Amino acid sequence: MIIAVDGPAASGKGTLAQGLARHYQLPHLDTGLLYRAVGVAVEAFEDTSEFEAKAIEAAQKLDAAHLTDLETLTSAKAGTLASKVAVIAEVRKALFDFQRNFALQPGGAVLDGRDIGTKICPDADVKLFIQADSKARMERRARQFEARGEVVDRYALYHQIEERDARDMLNPNGGFYKSDDAHLLDTTQLSIEAALRAAIAIVDQAMALKAGERSFS
Repeated sequence: MIIAVDGPAASGKGTLAQGLARHYQLPHLDTGLLYRAVGVAVEAFEDTSEFEAKAIEAAQKLDAAHLTDLETLTSAKAGTLASKVAVIAEVRKALFDFQRNFALQPGGAVLDGRDIGTKICPDADVKLFIQADSKARMERRARQFEARGEVVDRYALYHQIEERDARDMLNPNGGFYKSDDAHLLDTTQLSIEAALRAAIAIVDQAMALKAGERSFS
């Protein structure tokens, strides 16, 4: 069973994907970490003419060992860098196989990101698109940073989230949009527990429907 979970930053998609993976006993991949790892690796070249070439090289060399420093990879700066390297076609191409191979392992997997249901796993058994309004997402992300002792400028963070959404949606090499067969789940007013219950219900219903379709085929 392959479950694709897409959505913007701080919508809750990562937390829900982890919860779904635990519930269905499936491996989980936060694909955003791949782009964040590439971005962090080339931060020194951010404002240089070498940025694109270095990002492609970093993406081609990426492996699981580069995904362990979660404190660095989940920073606001890493998120901005991830969005910048994600517009590079060769970076996306280099990371495609990593994601696809993870999804196709025996038994299936849960992947979350921005283009899982549209680009990486268009054939996923269940697709969810998680959304929440920008203010709620800003507040969630601000609390995460503050819990780590960071000082947060909420005004700046709000605009960073808005700008990243716009850049990712307009990315000609991306697939950040809700596919027609994805189930929409808005978490703005939901607790983590309530959102996970809703997500599990969506997956169970979708899989039951698939099982019924197979029995009649």
